[in-house]
Amino acid sequence: MRKTTIALCLALACVQTARSSPARQFPPAVPPPEPVSLPVPASLTLPNGLTVLVLERHTLPVLTLDFVVKTGSEADPPSLPGTAQLAAALLDEGTKTRSAMQIAAAIDDAGGTIDTGAEWDDSYITITVLSDNAERAVGLLSDIAIHPAFKSAEVERIRKQTLSALDVLRQDPEYIADTAFERVAFAGTPYSHPADGVAQSIQRITPRDLERFHSRYYQSSNSVLVMAGDTSAPAAFALAQKYFGHWRRREAAPPLPLGAAAALGGRIVAVDDPNAVQTVIRVGDRAVDRASADFAALTVANQVLGGPAENLLFSALRTERGLVYGASSDLDCYRSSGIWELKTSTRTDETVTALQIVLDQMRRLRSRALGAWDVENAQNYLVGHMALNFETSEDVAARMAELLVYNLPLNYWSQFPQQIKSVTLAQARDAARRYLSPSDASIVLVGNLEKLKNSLKKFGNVRMIPLTNLDLASDNLEN
Repeated sequence: MRKTTIALCLALACVQTARSSPARQFPPAVPPPEPVSLPVPASLTLPNGLTVLVLERHTLPVLTLDFVVKTGSEADPPSLPGTAQLAAALLDEGTKTRSAMQIAAAIDDAGGTIDTGAEWDDSYITITVLSDNAERAVGLLSDIAIHPAFKSAEVERIRKQTLSALDVLRQDPEYIADTAFERVAFAGTPYSHPADGVAQSIQRITPRDLERFHSRYYQSSNSVLVMAGDTSAPAAFALAQKYFGHWRRREAAPPLPLGAAAALGGRIVAVDDPNAVQTVIRVGDRAVDRASADFAALTVANQVLGGPAENLLFSALRTERGLVYGASSDLDCYRSSGIWELKTSTRTDETVTALQIVLDQMRRLRSRALGAWDVENAQNYLVGHMALNFETSEDVAARMAELLVYNLPLNYWSQFPQQIKSVTLAQARDAARRYLSPSDASIVLVGNLEKLKNSLKKFGNVRMIPLTNLDLASDNLEN
């Protein structure tokens, strides 16, 4: 009896305390994050124009070499999307003096890894080895970068792999939505085409096309060599001069001219897949280039809208309504343009509701959603997680190369935390108002949409494209 009475009293006390204490609306206070401290890389420009950056990091006996050409998929010939990526994929598949097998064996002997590829604004070769094998790795990198063979047999092998990958991607509604959205949002820019190419363009690319692309853009004056890890600046510069100094200087050619941007015939591009059980939603606006003075303010505003951790989109769509599993936004900024893209997926019958909520959150951010706590929380997250972008020597090398690809100062990363912390509430609000426009935003939907066409018209003109007719490389997205 006594125990029961005591338990009852404790329970009543807890209820009374809960009633008298206000519910917590915000997480508990935490100390501000410690900003990551990054040294400025040592820099040297060789007589042939090749820029060499060195960042010493002696925690492990590992060295990463990142060779970057400041041209990528944005320079694809208009009729041959996918050229930059196919050329990059073939760089380590044979040179004038080494076969693909010999290159692979050399990497294995050095205890290393190699990766090649092309992004929108750059193409790259990344080699990581034990630092004892630095000279062997730099010599191999030089041969791969300057003397790729593009042999017919290797081209055909990589072509088949690429076509197989594209066939898989063609079945992925997320990929279709992202690629179609870039086509729409980037219309009239070098980024308005499928960077991966399409089956028809990949089938047409010849070894000669790849040689021409390499000759036009893979030039010393258009390239960067970053060495990050267990090395010293004098030793790294000496290796760069020894193995890249003979490369004859030639200026890279300008990208080929773009064709006229085609009118897609509707604010909403709806790709209809009768077999889909959910709708992939993409909404967004044109943003800024990577070097823009508005980049920091937009980064903070994007974190509030749809960045990792808690955000407006996730709260409205998932926490409050349970309509989606995830919702986010990406700020993708390149050399000459950028987009602010909102992303989510929902079941078919909730498509219109979810799209309306996405547009409402854009209006909310533009009008009154941004408060001082939101900005401070976003800033703390961005600064606190910055160190994760510099965990490995590959991460460090890639971040350093990014500085030269986008014409940013060499002390940019050491100053970046302060740039983020310096963004004011007024600047974040102003950025949201200037670069988010719910009434003009591009909208791409992929799902079972034919029966929703009339309901979608309230958001604007709808261009309905059957999935079987979709052509991501054509002027109007339809064959």
